[in-house]
Amino acid sequence: MDVLYFAWVRERIGAPRDTLTTQAATVMDLVEELRAREDRYAAAFEDLSALRVAVDQELTDFDAPLAGAQEVAFFPPMTGG
Repeated sequence: MDVLYFAWVRERIGAPRDTLTTQAATVMDLVEELRAREDRYAAAFEDLSALRVAVDQELTDFDAPLAGAQEVAFFPPMTGG
């Protein structure tokens, strides 16, 4: 599975993406796995209210299932102007 990071999430993690194998059933399970990897991941996922997530390019919630997913993306909320 490809895990993509955008904006300040990418800056905190220090990479634009990870490719990993996971047994996570939901996005939240994946977040917990990522938090446990290193402090930089824990910092990036400290405040989930400041993040949005998309699974296979569809906006979703952190309780969304990951069965069959190829890509998960994390990014801050979009703002207009």
